[in-house]
Formats: sequence, C-alpha cells, structure tokens
Amino acid sequence: MAECVAARGTDGTGLMCGLVGIFEPLRPATPSLGRLRAMADAVSHRGPDGEGFHAEPHLGLGHRRLSFVDLAAGAQPMATPDGEVTVAFNGEIYNHGSLRRELEALGHRHRTRSDTECLLHGWRAWGPGLLDRLTGMFAIALWDRGKGELLLARDRLGEKPLHYAPLPEGGLGFASELGALFALPAVSRGIDPAAIEDYLALGYIPDPATAYAGIRRLPAAHMLLLRRGRALELAPRRYWQAPRRAARTSDAAPAALANRLEMAVRGQLMADVPIGAFLSGGVDSASVVALAAPALATSGQCLSTFTIGFPGPDDERPAAAELAARFATRHEAEAGPDDYLAAADEVAAIFQEPFGDHSAVPTLAVCRLARRRVKGALSGDGGDEVFGGYRRHRFHVLASAARRLLPAPVRREVVGRLASLYPKLDRAPRWLRAKHTLTEISLDAAVAYYRSAAKLQDEARRGLLSAPLRAALDGHDPSARFAALIGEADPDDPLLQAQYADIHTYLPGDILVKTDRTSMAVSLELRAPLLDHGLVSWGMSLPARDKMRGGHGKRVLREAMAGRLPADLLWGRKRGFADSLAPAFRARAEELSRRLSRPALRDAALLDAGAVRRLVEEHASGARDHAQPLWQLLVLEAWLTREAAGAAPVPAAA
Repeated sequence: MAECVAARGTDGTGLMCGLVGIFEPLRPATPSLGRLRAMADAVSHRGPDGEGFHAEPHLGLGHRRLSFVDLAAGAQPMATPDGEVTVAFNGEIYNHGSLRRELEALGHRHRTRSDTECLLHGWRAWGPGLLDRLTGMFAIALWDRGKGELLLARDRLGEKPLHYAPLPEGGLGFASELGALFALPAVSRGIDPAAIEDYLALGYIPDPATAYAGIRRLPAAHMLLLRRGRALELAPRRYWQAPRRAARTSDAAPAALANRLEMAVRGQLMADVPIGAFLSGGVDSASVVALAAPALATSGQCLSTFTIGFPGPDDERPAAAELAARFATRHEAEAGPDDYLAAADEVAAIFQEPFGDHSAVPTLAVCRLARRRVKGALSGDGGDEVFGGYRRHRFHVLASAARRLLPAPVRREVVGRLASLYPKLDRAPRWLRAKHTLTEISLDAAVAYYRSAAKLQDEARRGLLSAPLRAALDGHDPSARFAALIGEADPDDPLLQAQYADIHTYLPGDILVKTDRTSMAVSLELRAPLLDHGLVSWGMSLPARDKMRGGHGKRVLREAMAGRLPADLLWGRKRGFADSLAPAFRARAEELSRRLSRPALRDAALLDAGAVRRLVEEHASGARDHAQPLWQLLVLEAWLTREAAGAAPVPAAA
C-alpha cells in the first residue's frame, strides 16, 4: 500500500463532550460550582481535553470537552461578548460554515471558527427557529439571561443524548448521561416498573423513559423551552417530523442518492484531528468508506479503517480487508471479545441502565480499536432504517399483502389457530420456521410488527415477571407505542409504516444509544453520514419499490453504489455484527445460573426466580435457544448489583 498521511480536515466542526446543568426558575439561587464539577466529573470520559463552568442566579452549566476544531478558542460554556446568552453544546453542526455566512450578512461577527458560536448568534437571529436550520447531531443547553429562557434541545434522529430530572423547590437538573444526575442528592434512583417491562420486551428502554422513575430522556427532534419565574412545564415540543407518506413516483433515485450521500460524507469528514471509519462486510459501512476514501485521497490523505470480527463463516474481517485494499485505507482488524458474562458488567457500568443489545460488546471493541489511532470515526448506522433494510421490514410487507387477501375472521380464527399449533422450531432450517410468519399474518399490522421487533414475546415475558412487578405495571403495554406510530404513517405503505416505527423506537432507543455510549466511553467521536436529516427525509419518502424489490431491501442504496462496490457485497447475504451467545451460555450454564441467583436480582423482586431458573435449564439442555433473554437478564442483574452498591459509573478503558 502506498504511503499516506492520516486523514485530517482543514476546517471542521465542534466538540464531542458531556454537558451538565442546573436550572432554578423560581428562586435566584446560584448553583454550586462544586456540584456542577461533580456532575461534570461523572461524564469526564465524554470530554477528556478540558472542562468549563458557568454559574449565575438561576442557572449553572458545566462542560467536558473532546476537541475537534478551533482547539484553542472553542472552550465551553461559551457566551456572547455581553454575557447575555450562554451555551453548552454536545455535538457537531456540519453546516456551520453556511450558517456563519448567513449570520454575518445579518451583521453578526464571529470571534472563533467553532460551530458553538453559531448557536449563540443563531439564537439571537432566529430564536427557537435556529433548530430548523441546523444540520448535525447535537444536545444543546442555551440560556438567554435577558429573556429568562432556557432552551434544551436534541437533534432530529437522537444521536446525542440529554436527560433531565426535577429537583426540590421547582428546579431541574440535566446532563448528557444518567450518572451525572446522581451527583445531585435529590435525584431519586427509584426504578420505573414500566421501563423494566419495556426493557425485557424490546432489549432497550424507549424514550422518554429511563430505568429511573424520576429521570426522563428528551426525545429526538424535541425541545424544552423553560422560563425564569415560571413553574417547570416539562412537556417537550417536537420541532421536526419524519416523513409519514412516501412519494408515488421518483426519477433517477440511485444517481440522486449517490450525490446526496457523497455530500453527507464529505460534510462529516471535516475535523482538525485524525478521523477514520468503521468497516464491516456490509453495504452501509462499505458505502461510507467507498465515498470517504477517495474524497480524502484528493488532498493526499488516507482513511484509517477498523474492523472487529468473529471466527466462523460470518467473520467480517476477510471482506473488510478486501474492501480496505480496494480503497487503499490504513486498515486494522481484531477478533471480537468472547467473554460475555464479564462483558455484562461493563455494559451495565457504561450504559448506567439495562441495555440488552449484545452487539454493544463488539461495538465497544471496535471503538477501542479506532481510538488508538484516531479521535473520530464515520459509521454506516442508519442505512437499514432509512432505506428499508431489515428482514422484519420484508416480513411486514409480505404479511400486510396476505392480510389484504384474507378476511379478518379467517386470519384470526384459521391462521391464528394454525400458528398456535405449529411448533416453535428455533434450531430448524429457516424454511421450516413458519410459526412467526403465521402468527404475524393472524394479527393486526401494528401488533404484528411489534412482535417482530420484540426480543421477548408477551407470553414468555409475563411468565418471568414477579407478582409485585405485574401489579405495579397497571396495564402498561409495550406494544402501544408501536400501534400509535404505525397509525400515524400511510396505511397503504407497510414498508414506510415499519420504517416510521423504527425511526422513533429502535434507532434512537437501541442503535444510537449503543453507538453514543460505547464511543464516548473511550472518548471517540462517532459520526453517521446516513443519518443526515435531509438524506433521511429524502430516503424514507421514496416509493416502496425503490427501497425494496426482488427480495432485496435497500435497493436504491445498492444500485447507487453499483460500480463502486463489488457485486457480491451489494447483493450477497447480510451478516450480523455480533457473535452467537448460545454455545457459550450452554457451556457456562452453571456460572450463568449463579450470576442470575445473586442477591441484587433476587432482592429487587422484579422477576420470578423459578421462571429464571427454568430459562437457564431449558437453554443448557438445548431444548430452546434463550440466549437473548439470558443476556438481558445478565445485564439487568449487573445493573441492579451496581445500584445496590451505590456505584458510580465507570468509563471503559481505551
């Protein structure tokens, strides 16, 4: 491979960081700098390059900084010269250059190249309308002293997190991560029963809930505008809406996508520090690399790429190595971790609440690998949601077609009866596993899609719950949010229904929580060009035939990348980015049983101990594959053990 210089942009954007704050709208108390510092220390892994604080009557802000551009002058919290507007910001505003030009035409003068300063001037020019103009990922806390207004806002797709908790005497604490709020003694650590059921059902806790009854997460594409002198009104307001209806026609969609994606990738390559990319054997990350590597090569720079794989037929390392050679990247690959029992403890510490997607373990590994060489990396996240790439999307489309052909009574009584009689063949060839398909056809579309997305079906989950937890749930139904979301989308477009549900649940609740927490745990900034909000709106609005045709999802993306990527990659079988847990859990069943019998899980009284024991025994015997729920229980147990010990969050070692 030719010698090349590690990729560095010449102008760029922002700061990855952790932000914290305290707002006292009803009293002119000045938050303690010591308290703000304790909160910021809890998110120090998000920003090891520096810290800053601001405190005045009613408001305190703290910030931990991971520097990417204007390294000397971009410190936060940042204020206007008159001190009237102050902001703490986590993220990247990719269009800050065009915003700066627009603001300067209006008479605003900038002192730095930082995108943070654009937020200050943008607020003065447009108020909350600033959010509509931002392209990027962000969590923002902006205080306008003159107006007495505090803006809390989160980006459209939910790439950057923001949590908040009411405080005594009408105050509010807010922070990038849960652990920072626990530096405030008044914040309760009481568990939310509904969140635990959602976690067991889905493998994650959907916004706006957290595992704690007293803490909420600001949903993606939402803002809070709070005012001095008024009681808190914690009713987040949506400022952006994902498409709910697709276009009926499209022209030259593959060529248009290639141009749009190239612009998004180029826009996210800007930085004053080395940046790389994750590279798997899949279409999404390969597409990002295929566009990023040539863009950097024009200025004599070389893209660094990183891969984690697992031995076996689905090992992504060989395919990634071929792609790296094709695009002349500086490539590194490692084997993924294999001790998931130990990994459950680390996941609980990093996520600070239960998180059941075990691909977080290799994601953390690839973040660690990348962080040894670069401060930031591009990922391929979002392609499946934006262009209809999940297998459950295809099932939903096919099942919806079948429902249209069968009267509802036939579906419920005949097909439903067949589904109940058909055996559950977890380990049989895929063509023999018809129980899921028959069940989905027999149900209404929203409930069926929820079941296809669920990690643990209702019957099995309810059998695990303890009697006290069932009583505390008070009729909570994890499927209700799916019914509401699918009801908002075009009833004649089942693919868009599925995408719309995922863009509001799985993407912000699982995928983006996973990538944010694992990357920030090792102080790595992760950017996702496929989640450029303009690209998301355009992609979701395409007619279904452009996204799914001939048995392939993401059709338009595959066609857009034809000629740039190998045909066998574009049209081959999708691989999963995770190892199978089932064999390891069978081999270590005794240890697994001990872990799930420890005092914290028992004393929390959330689960039925006998049901948990039967789950382990059935898996160990080979009668059933319970690897996924067992992983969820392991992380739940690890989190509860940390809670019982009152442990502070522990960032991962790089």
